Amino acid sequence: MIKIHIHCLATVSAVALALSLGAPASAQFAVFDPTNYAQNVMTAANTLQQINNQITSLQNEARMLINQARNLANLPYSSLQTLQQSIGETQRLLNEAQRIAYDVRQIDQIFSTQYGAAGASTSSASLIDGARQRWQNSLAAFQDAMRVQAGVVQAIDTAQSEAGALLSSSQSAVGALQASQAGNQLLALQSKQLSDVTALLASQGRAQSLELARQAQAQEQAREQMRRFIAPGQGYQPGNVAMFH
Repeated sequence: MIKIHIHCLATVSAVALALSLGAPASAQFAVFDPTNYAQNVMTAANTLQQINNQITSLQNEARMLINQARNLANLPYSSLQTLQQSIGETQRLLNEAQRIAYDVRQIDQIFSTQYGAAGASTSSASLIDGARQRWQNSLAAFQDAMRVQAGVVQAIDTAQSEAGALLSSSQSAVGALQASQAGNQLLALQSKQLSDVTALLASQGRAQSLELARQAQAQEQAREQMRRFIAPGQGYQPGNVAMFH
Protein backbone atom coordinates (compact mmCIF):
# COMPACT_ATOMS: atom_id res chain seq x y z
CA MET A 1 0.00 0.00 0.00
CA ILE A 2 2.81 2.37 0.81
CA LYS A 3 4.46 1.70 -2.60
CA ILE A 4 1.19 2.38 -4.40
CA HIS A 5 0.68 5.67 -2.69
CA ILE A 6 4.19 6.72 -3.31
CA HIS A 7 3.78 5.91 -7.09
CA CYS A 8 0.51 7.85 -7.26
CA LEU A 9 2.05 10.72 -5.47
CA ALA A 10 4.91 10.83 -7.96
CA THR A 11 2.49 10.74 -10.85
CA VAL A 12 0.38 13.52 -9.49
CA SER A 13 3.45 15.56 -8.81
CA ALA A 14 4.58 15.15 -12.41
CA VAL A 15 1.18 16.16 -13.75
CA ALA A 16 1.07 19.14 -11.47
CA LEU A 17 4.48 20.21 -12.56
CA ALA A 18 3.43 19.96 -16.19
CA LEU A 19 0.31 22.00 -15.58
CA SER A 20 2.25 24.57 -13.70
CA LEU A 21 4.62 24.94 -16.69
CA GLY A 22 1.71 25.36 -19.12
CA ALA A 23 2.50 22.19 -21.13
CA PRO A 24 -0.24 19.74 -22.07
CA ALA A 25 -0.22 16.42 -20.36
CA SER A 26 0.20 14.52 -23.61
CA ALA A 27 3.13 16.64 -24.99
CA GLN A 28 6.26 14.86 -26.31
CA PHE A 29 9.74 16.34 -26.43
CA ALA A 30 11.44 16.45 -29.95
CA VAL A 31 14.82 14.73 -30.16
CA PHE A 32 17.41 15.66 -32.95
CA ASP A 33 18.66 12.59 -34.87
CA PRO A 34 21.85 13.42 -36.85
CA THR A 35 21.80 10.11 -38.75
CA ASN A 36 18.28 10.66 -40.02
CA TYR A 37 19.11 14.27 -40.92
CA ALA A 38 22.15 13.21 -42.96
CA GLN A 39 20.06 10.64 -44.83
CA ASN A 40 17.44 13.26 -45.66
CA VAL A 41 20.12 15.64 -46.97
CA MET A 42 21.60 12.91 -49.19
CA THR A 43 18.17 12.01 -50.52
CA ALA A 44 17.47 15.64 -51.42
CA ALA A 45 20.88 15.99 -53.11
CA ASN A 46 20.33 12.84 -55.17
CA THR A 47 16.87 14.04 -56.21
CA LEU A 48 18.31 17.40 -57.29
CA GLN A 49 21.05 15.64 -59.28
CA GLN A 50 18.45 13.51 -61.07
CA ILE A 51 16.49 16.62 -61.98
CA ASN A 52 19.64 18.26 -63.35
CA ASN A 53 20.41 15.14 -65.38
CA GLN A 54 16.90 15.17 -66.83
CA ILE A 55 17.24 18.84 -67.77
CA THR A 56 20.60 18.15 -69.48
CA SER A 57 19.07 15.21 -71.33
CA LEU A 58 16.21 17.35 -72.56
CA GLN A 59 18.64 20.03 -73.71
CA ASN A 60 20.66 17.44 -75.63
CA GLU A 61 17.52 16.07 -77.26
CA ALA A 62 16.51 19.59 -78.26
CA ARG A 63 19.94 20.19 -79.83
CA MET A 64 19.71 16.85 -81.63
CA LEU A 65 16.30 17.76 -83.05
CA ILE A 66 17.63 21.14 -84.17
CA ASN A 67 20.61 19.48 -85.88
CA GLN A 68 18.34 16.94 -87.54
CA ALA A 69 16.15 19.75 -88.82
CA ARG A 70 19.23 21.48 -90.23
CA ASN A 71 20.46 18.27 -91.83
CA LEU A 72 17.07 17.79 -93.46
CA ALA A 73 16.75 21.39 -94.66
CA ASN A 74 16.68 21.79 -98.43
CA LEU A 75 19.21 23.94 -100.24
CA PRO A 76 17.58 27.32 -100.90
CA TYR A 77 19.34 27.64 -104.29
CA SER A 78 18.71 25.41 -107.30
CA SER A 79 20.41 25.54 -110.69
CA LEU A 80 18.23 22.82 -112.21
CA GLN A 81 16.12 25.10 -114.37
CA THR A 82 19.14 26.98 -115.73
CA LEU A 83 20.97 23.75 -116.54
CA GLN A 84 17.91 22.29 -118.23
CA GLN A 85 17.53 25.40 -120.37
CA SER A 86 21.19 25.30 -121.41
CA ILE A 87 21.02 21.59 -122.25
CA GLY A 88 17.82 22.18 -124.17
CA GLU A 89 19.50 24.91 -126.22
CA THR A 90 22.35 22.59 -127.19
CA GLN A 91 19.88 19.85 -128.07
CA ARG A 92 17.93 22.30 -130.20
CA LEU A 93 21.05 23.16 -132.19
CA LEU A 94 21.72 19.49 -132.79
CA ASN A 95 18.13 18.87 -133.85
CA GLU A 96 18.37 21.73 -136.36
CA ALA A 97 21.17 20.03 -138.29
CA GLN A 98 20.75 20.86 -141.97
CA ARG A 99 20.30 18.38 -144.83
CA ILE A 100 21.68 15.30 -143.04
CA ALA A 101 20.41 14.94 -139.48
CA TYR A 102 21.80 12.79 -136.66
CA ASP A 103 19.68 9.85 -137.76
CA VAL A 104 21.14 6.48 -138.69
CA ARG A 105 18.47 5.56 -141.24
CA GLN A 106 18.63 8.93 -142.97
CA ILE A 107 22.42 8.77 -143.13
CA ASP A 108 22.32 5.29 -144.66
CA GLN A 109 19.72 6.37 -147.21
CA ILE A 110 21.59 9.53 -148.28
CA PHE A 111 24.94 7.76 -148.53
CA SER A 112 23.43 5.04 -150.69
CA THR A 113 22.06 7.64 -153.13
CA GLN A 114 24.55 10.52 -153.04
CA TYR A 115 27.84 8.91 -152.03
CA GLY A 116 27.72 5.69 -153.97
CA ALA A 117 30.05 4.68 -156.77
CA ALA A 118 29.54 6.55 -160.02
CA GLY A 119 28.01 4.17 -162.54
CA ALA A 120 28.78 4.04 -166.22
CA SER A 121 25.16 4.76 -167.03
CA THR A 122 25.01 7.89 -164.87
CA SER A 123 24.67 10.98 -166.99
CA SER A 124 27.11 13.85 -166.76
CA ALA A 125 24.34 16.12 -165.54
CA SER A 126 23.61 13.68 -162.67
CA LEU A 127 27.28 13.56 -161.78
CA ILE A 128 27.43 17.33 -161.59
CA ASP A 129 24.21 17.53 -159.59
CA GLY A 130 25.47 14.89 -157.11
CA ALA A 131 28.72 16.77 -156.65
CA ARG A 132 26.80 19.94 -155.95
CA GLN A 133 24.62 18.19 -153.35
CA ARG A 134 27.62 16.70 -151.58
CA TRP A 135 29.30 20.10 -151.50
CA GLN A 136 26.15 21.61 -149.99
CA ASN A 137 26.06 18.82 -147.39
CA SER A 138 29.61 19.59 -146.31
CA LEU A 139 28.99 23.32 -146.25
CA ALA A 140 25.84 22.90 -144.13
CA ALA A 141 27.64 20.55 -141.74
CA PHE A 142 30.43 23.06 -141.17
CA GLN A 143 27.83 25.74 -140.51
CA ASP A 144 26.04 23.48 -138.02
CA ALA A 145 29.33 22.79 -136.25
CA MET A 146 30.04 26.49 -135.93
CA ARG A 147 26.55 27.11 -134.52
CA VAL A 148 27.10 24.43 -131.88
CA GLN A 149 30.48 25.95 -131.08
CA ALA A 150 28.86 29.36 -130.64
CA GLY A 151 26.21 27.90 -128.34
CA VAL A 152 28.82 26.16 -126.18
CA VAL A 153 30.90 29.33 -125.91
CA GLN A 154 27.85 31.37 -124.93
CA ALA A 155 27.04 28.83 -122.23
CA ILE A 156 30.44 29.29 -120.56
CA ASP A 157 29.35 32.47 -118.76
CA THR A 158 26.22 30.74 -117.48
CA ALA A 159 28.27 27.76 -116.28
CA GLN A 160 30.70 30.01 -114.42
CA SER A 161 27.88 31.92 -112.76
CA GLU A 162 26.13 28.71 -111.67
CA ALA A 163 29.37 27.21 -110.39
CA GLY A 164 30.03 30.29 -108.26
CA ALA A 165 26.52 30.27 -106.82
CA LEU A 166 26.70 26.55 -106.02
CA LEU A 167 30.10 26.86 -104.37
CA SER A 168 28.81 29.71 -102.23
CA SER A 169 25.74 27.67 -101.28
CA SER A 170 27.93 24.70 -100.42
CA GLN A 171 30.16 26.74 -98.15
CA SER A 172 27.19 28.27 -96.33
CA ALA A 173 25.28 24.98 -96.02
CA VAL A 174 23.82 24.47 -92.54
CA GLY A 175 23.27 20.74 -92.79
CA ALA A 176 24.34 17.54 -94.47
CA LEU A 177 21.42 17.58 -96.89
CA GLN A 178 22.19 21.09 -98.14
CA ALA A 179 25.87 20.23 -98.61
CA SER A 180 24.89 17.05 -100.46
CA GLN A 181 22.43 18.90 -102.69
CA ALA A 182 25.02 21.53 -103.54
CA GLY A 183 27.51 18.79 -104.43
CA ASN A 184 24.95 17.00 -106.58
CA GLN A 185 24.17 20.21 -108.47
CA LEU A 186 27.87 20.80 -109.07
CA LEU A 187 28.09 17.28 -110.51
CA ALA A 188 25.07 18.06 -112.69
CA LEU A 189 26.84 21.20 -113.92
CA GLN A 190 29.92 19.16 -114.81
CA SER A 191 27.73 16.62 -116.60
CA LYS A 192 26.15 19.45 -118.57
CA GLN A 193 29.58 20.74 -119.59
CA LEU A 194 30.59 17.24 -120.65
CA SER A 195 27.44 16.98 -122.74
CA ASP A 196 28.35 20.29 -124.41
CA VAL A 197 31.79 18.93 -125.24
CA THR A 198 30.19 15.74 -126.59
CA ALA A 199 27.82 17.77 -128.78
CA LEU A 200 30.72 19.90 -130.01
CA LEU A 201 32.81 16.86 -130.91
CA ALA A 202 29.81 15.25 -132.60
CA SER A 203 29.11 18.29 -134.75
CA GLN A 204 32.77 18.69 -135.71
CA GLY A 205 33.08 14.99 -136.44
CA ARG A 206 29.94 15.10 -138.59
CA ALA A 207 31.33 17.99 -140.66
CA GLN A 208 34.71 16.32 -141.09
CA SER A 209 33.12 12.99 -142.01
CA LEU A 210 30.91 14.58 -144.66
CA GLU A 211 33.82 16.50 -146.09
CA LEU A 212 35.99 13.39 -146.26
CA ALA A 213 33.11 11.52 -147.88
CA ARG A 214 32.73 14.35 -150.40
CA GLN A 215 36.43 14.24 -151.22
CA ALA A 216 36.38 10.48 -151.64
CA GLN A 217 33.34 10.70 -153.91
CA ALA A 218 34.96 13.53 -155.85
CA GLN A 219 37.97 11.32 -156.53
CA GLU A 220 35.70 8.52 -157.70
CA GLN A 221 33.74 10.89 -159.91
CA ALA A 222 36.95 12.31 -161.34
CA ARG A 223 38.09 8.81 -162.33
CA GLU A 224 34.75 8.12 -163.97
CA GLN A 225 34.85 11.38 -165.88
CA MET A 226 38.45 10.70 -166.96
CA ARG A 227 37.45 7.22 -168.11
CA ARG A 228 34.65 8.67 -170.17
CA PHE A 229 36.93 11.32 -171.59
CA ILE A 230 39.51 8.88 -172.89
CA ALA A 231 37.08 6.10 -173.84
CA PRO A 232 36.87 5.64 -177.62
CA GLY A 233 33.68 7.05 -179.04
CA GLN A 234 32.48 8.47 -175.72
CA GLY A 235 34.79 11.26 -174.72
CA TYR A 236 36.96 13.61 -176.68
CA GLN A 237 36.63 13.42 -180.47
CA PRO A 238 39.52 15.00 -182.40
CA GLY A 239 38.64 17.29 -185.23
CA ASN A 240 39.85 20.14 -187.35
CA VAL A 241 39.69 23.55 -185.75
CA ALA A 242 39.74 26.73 -187.77
CA MET A 243 41.42 29.41 -185.69
CA PHE A 244 41.69 32.14 -188.32
CA HIS A 245 39.36 33.01 -191.12
